[in-house]
Amino acid sequence: MVASHGRLAALLLLLVVVWFGGLGHRKLIKPDEGRYAEIPREMVASGDWTTPRLNGLKYFEKPPLQYWATAVAYEAFGASEATSRLWTALTGFLGILVVGFTAARLYDRRTGLFASTVLASCVAYVLLGHFNTLDMGLAFFMTTTLCATLLARDARARAAGHGDHCGASPDALATQARRWMLLGWAALALATLSKGPVAVVLSGGALVFYLLLSRDWTLLRSLVLVRGLALYLLITAPWFLAVSKANPEFAHFFFIHEHVERFLTTEHRREGPLWYFVPVLAVGLLPWLSLVVASFSTTFSPSTRGAFAPERLLVAWCAVIFVFFSLSGSKLPSYVLPMFPALALLVARHLARIDARALRRHLVAIVALAGLVCLVVLALPRFMDSADTAEAVGRFRVAALIAMGTWLVGSGVALRFAWRGRIDAAIVTTGFAALVAWSGLLIGHETLGRGMSTADLAAQMKPAIEPDTTIYSIGIFEHTLDFYLARTVTLVSFRDELDFGLTQEPARGIATIDEFKRRWAAERAPLAIMSRDVFDTLVASHLPLRVIADDRRRIVIGKPVEASTAPSGTTSPP
Repeated sequence: MVASHGRLAALLLLLVVVWFGGLGHRKLIKPDEGRYAEIPREMVASGDWTTPRLNGLKYFEKPPLQYWATAVAYEAFGASEATSRLWTALTGFLGILVVGFTAARLYDRRTGLFASTVLASCVAYVLLGHFNTLDMGLAFFMTTTLCATLLARDARARAAGHGDHCGASPDALATQARRWMLLGWAALALATLSKGPVAVVLSGGALVFYLLLSRDWTLLRSLVLVRGLALYLLITAPWFLAVSKANPEFAHFFFIHEHVERFLTTEHRREGPLWYFVPVLAVGLLPWLSLVVASFSTTFSPSTRGAFAPERLLVAWCAVIFVFFSLSGSKLPSYVLPMFPALALLVARHLARIDARALRRHLVAIVALAGLVCLVVLALPRFMDSADTAEAVGRFRVAALIAMGTWLVGSGVALRFAWRGRIDAAIVTTGFAALVAWSGLLIGHETLGRGMSTADLAAQMKPAIEPDTTIYSIGIFEHTLDFYLARTVTLVSFRDELDFGLTQEPARGIATIDEFKRRWAAERAPLAIMSRDVFDTLVASHLPLRVIADDRRRIVIGKPVEASTAPSGTTSPP
């Protein structure tokens, strides 16, 4: 049974409300959310949209597309937590629509609804669609490349069959195929501008693997290689040329250090075992995990060898991404996000053919799991080893219980639909129950994430900031502080990810605590943020100071009132 247009519109409206409703509820947390909110703010403040900067320092780790999009959001709506996350949420939302549209074109509208439902409710996709990182933008454009390729090859297949049931001629279908493929090339270019050449490596690798598996050489004729490459370069080359001209050091750092060395070495301290992504996928695919294996079962039947089988390209896509990042020396859970849209298409195809009995078995397991999770949440504070942590977790437990209770009840309703043979209602209810539950966890995360933000600390600092105040950050760099203060800080005895920028512009930092002390003595109203250990060291050295703010993890100091009225001396570089 296919949902009516009215019901589909109602489901879409509900998705919009749930997906975008909580964007501004949570404070930004370190490191990624602070980093990717601040770089666009500095672009707007400086007017330089060519050279990305973090804390005033050149920052070439990633291309600029998301920075540009977020900067535009700041210009239009102002800088806030919601606008800093808007691009991530928007691309995640559009990815849901693209997957649904593609499934509807390849199969039918019912399968399209299931594909959107599955993707919109996978826990990893929901969570990563609401934290400000670059992975969702990359996943969206890579997914668009994948879907455009599928639709182009499908149009070619229908053209070879001398038209389709809708009356489109072979020539019209061939033209349609070329247009889909050019869209794919444009999306690949935007994926490159989102996170770099890894998009080309993964997409190209998946295509090669698919060709080796299927011997579907017709796909090569769908690639419009010459025009596609020209379009790709037209979109990507201008920024790469402009930033390289303005910064001759860019090319080696970006292409060699950030991509080749990141893959081949563990320099970024993100190593993990070969099976690192197995639990990531196992948890991230909830509430559909048990259906993933079943969806693979008919993908490689001998009867389809040489024919166009969309599922084979989807499996090749997932396999290449999984193996590539499993072999990489740098691993983060978000790296395999581009797998999820492809897996949603595979699961949707399986759901379109599932019988009520198999769906009931799946939902019984989901209801049992949701109940178990509720019990675990109830017991959370017992596992905490400090009073502060137990207090924060206790507050989070209330929100988590509401969210997981929603998942339990919603899954129970879905199971009831399945027992009555209402398969479509059961599938959609399963998805929306999970989506609402994960969204509730996101809202509740504020009770835990607040400690990873400097929003409250910045509010305490602002009354002490004067026009000539220099803010020092000693031994640490709090990624969210620049955003909440709307200004940069001077780093003291800290390099880490900003090492490249400090190497290029060493005057923007201070190498030693002794040099900091000299500047502190010379200035009228400086401030400094540090860990408690550094604070204890400065107190022991008799540095004149007073505590401005203290959140138990970080301390902000200023000069004593009598010291701050002394004649001002030279200040640190901006």
